[in-house]
Amino acid sequence: MKTVKLNNGVEIPILGFGTYQITEPEEAEKAVREAIKAGYRHIDTAQSYMNEEAVGKGIAESGVPREELFITTKIWVENVSYKGVVSSFERSLHRLGLEYVDLLLIHQPFNDVYGAWLAMEELQKAGKIRAIGISNFAVDKAVDLAEFNEVVPQVNQIEINPFQQQSKNIEALKSEGIMPEAWAPFAEGKNDIFKNPILIKIAKKYNKSVAQVILRWLVEQDIITLSKTVKPERMKENLAIFDFELTEADKNDIATLNEGESQFFSHADPEMIRWMASRKLGV
Repeated sequence: MKTVKLNNGVEIPILGFGTYQITEPEEAEKAVREAIKAGYRHIDTAQSYMNEEAVGKGIAESGVPREELFITTKIWVENVSYKGVVSSFERSLHRLGLEYVDLLLIHQPFNDVYGAWLAMEELQKAGKIRAIGISNFAVDKAVDLAEFNEVVPQVNQIEINPFQQQSKNIEALKSEGIMPEAWAPFAEGKNDIFKNPILIKIAKKYNKSVAQVILRWLVEQDIITLSKTVKPERMKENLAIFDFELTEADKNDIATLNEGESQFFSHADPEMIRWMASRKLGV
């Protein structure tokens, strides 16, 4: 598995297995176990996914040594404060059954981000977290956090897919030393992405699937990428992307698909911010 090096020297597998919306405990546990069996060594969860305990069980049952795995979780909005991070992180560790996580992210750019970041810096120094970062932060907020704190975020996990390519934002993050990580690389199937004529044409050219073409497109940009499936055959397929390369013509064709806006919602929408503030999970 190809890895990329974060700004603190920690290496992260470029392909990760996402667990968003796998909420049924037995299904989540099995999915993580099967993903690790397929070859994934990078597993991503979050407090708000409500599956940390099941993910932890899947990790424990995999039989793979802990040091060979890269585990990410995220702090939900209600816990984004100094005290909130300290207390909720310990609960996350307990649910995961781990002594440390490899990457901890602030899940959304709301609440007391600065207090939360200070707590995360301290937890990193204490060896409880190998890398710290953010998720869904606009570039200006990411740079603001980086410039006024001791530790520059190692990662910003954001939406990146053929319809929301974020090329300028990716360049700006990398110039700050922040590694972009893509969630929803398949746009959760929106806009009939798997039936897109341009992507199908490229896929047929290499005898690959549309999903494999999208993942390859991201990996060639050195973007950490998360994909999710509960089907073992798809897990294996999504990992089999290191035996072909896209041409400049392929990349230019994919560039024409960019719509330049989220396929889901805007983090600048006041109603969405109010909804996140009201979503109390008690985690």
